[in-house]
Amino acid sequence: MNIWIFNHYAVTPDMPGGTRHYDFSTDLIKRGYEVTIFASSFHHAQHKETKLMPKENWKIEEVDKVNFLWIRTFPYQKNDWRRVISMFSYMIRSYNLGHKVCKLNLKIQKPDVIIGSSVHLLAPLAAYYLSKYYNAHFIMEARDLWPQTLIDIGQMSKYNPFIIILRNLEKFLYKRAERIITLLPYAYEYITSLGIEEKKITWIPNGVDLERYLDISKQKKDDSQFKVMYMGAHGLTDALDILLDTAKIIQDNKYNKIQFILIGDGAQKQNLIGYSNKLKLSNIEFRVPVKKTCVPNILEKADVFVSLMKDSKLYKYGVSANKEFDYAASGKPIILSGNPINNIVTEARCGLTVEPENPNALAAAIIELYGMEKEKREAMGKRGREYVEINYSIPVLVDRLEKIIDELHT
Repeated sequence: MNIWIFNHYAVTPDMPGGTRHYDFSTDLIKRGYEVTIFASSFHHAQHKETKLMPKENWKIEEVDKVNFLWIRTFPYQKNDWRRVISMFSYMIRSYNLGHKVCKLNLKIQKPDVIIGSSVHLLAPLAAYYLSKYYNAHFIMEARDLWPQTLIDIGQMSKYNPFIIILRNLEKFLYKRAERIITLLPYAYEYITSLGIEEKKITWIPNGVDLERYLDISKQKKDDSQFKVMYMGAHGLTDALDILLDTAKIIQDNKYNKIQFILIGDGAQKQNLIGYSNKLKLSNIEFRVPVKKTCVPNILEKADVFVSLMKDSKLYKYGVSANKEFDYAASGKPIILSGNPINNIVTEARCGLTVEPENPNALAAAIIELYGMEKEKREAMGKRGREYVEINYSIPVLVDRLEKIIDELHT
């Protein structure tokens, strides 16, 4: 059976970013499926062309038997009108290429199932119309609840004409999808409020490929520092200014062994570096994003991980943060600064949870783990590792996806 996945921002493990669809695809291929991923060759976080030569508009790359169809899209450097054009260029070019690629390249076979994945809704729209063309089953995957997310973070009013257009497009796609996959555990409450039947909806969160953690380099750890690590996006909703305020409190209280490491990129990174300089922090280090394949060995060097969220209704339907699953897989304690409706740290008993946007509470939690016996910290980390093995490993999640596919073909 042939599956096509449309994800504007899909990446391979040799690139920074979430590899959800690559990970799912490699497992599907082990089960006998053929998978092609339609993705942009312009890297969303790095803001640069990564896969195509100047005169190429598309190409097919086979990565561990997964066919990646890289499509040239309009470049952009921030969230402005250029990114909107990039979304439209992905939709148009992926749709046009989807029409003819089977004739242009015999490696790509006609699809039996097409999955259209947001964030933005133009990717599922292209997927839907191609499913009509090929008479294939259409599954919509809502990785984010656009346009509701734009409203919840305060970027736009629900009465904005652009939001009204997106809302109508969202309903159009939900109604025509044979099945809907959501990453957020309570997203069904939102989707059913739009008049969609709950029986169409399946929760398949992000997860972790535990095979990547089999070959971790077990070098002797440097005990001269207690490393608090954050790995992920540096955006408006990530509340990393709170982590810098926390580092200031730690520094002022002379906990000189506690060091903070922030790995990643995003719209707020330069502002955060400037704020760190303003606070005169000497206990913090900013690092560039790393390839997904390098993540396990980098995480191995930490003592504690942090995950931060703003105090926002953005999380009322839950969260599915890639970094938290990677944190847990590494077997180290996690401190969550936030109040999401689902909380892996509480569920797995693998760390501490503090209220959001409270640097004093976060500092107290870090100091508590710093002073804790090593064996107790290791026990926390072990519980987190066992929890993701049972609930969030890639084969467990692909079982749910395969069940949907089987149901569509019965």
